[in-house]
Amino acid sequence: MKGDQITLTIPREEPYHEVAHLVLGGVAARLNLTFESIDDLETALDAVLERAARNGHITVKLRLEDEAIVATVGPLADAVRAELEREPGEHFDLRRILDTVLDGYQLDADGWLELRKQVAKGEA
Repeated sequence: MKGDQITLTIPREEPYHEVAHLVLGGVAARLNLTFESIDDLETALDAVLERAARNGHITVKLRLEDEAIVATVGPLADAVRAELEREPGEHFDLRRILDTVLDGYQLDADGWLELRKQVAKGEA
């Protein structure tokens, strides 16, 4: 699957978030990823989807890179950008969640957030 990309576009409403979980779980099973690797990425994906606007559609793109699984989610509202740019504090926000469970993330100018999780050698 390395180099391939799976693209999923779903309604932003919460019941459809499980579809993203199913796809992510299927990719993980196919690649023999550990539960810990995929659970961290699911936690990050949930946190992002929870903050997405509630109307329209959202797209999740999954791809495998050298020793990393990458999910790109978007387009996201300006409120997500504001939350990520806020100085870290004692509150439990998106930035703290992503800093805890991911190896990297980046929000581009168009509102697409890339989530990166390293996978152990031999996992993928």
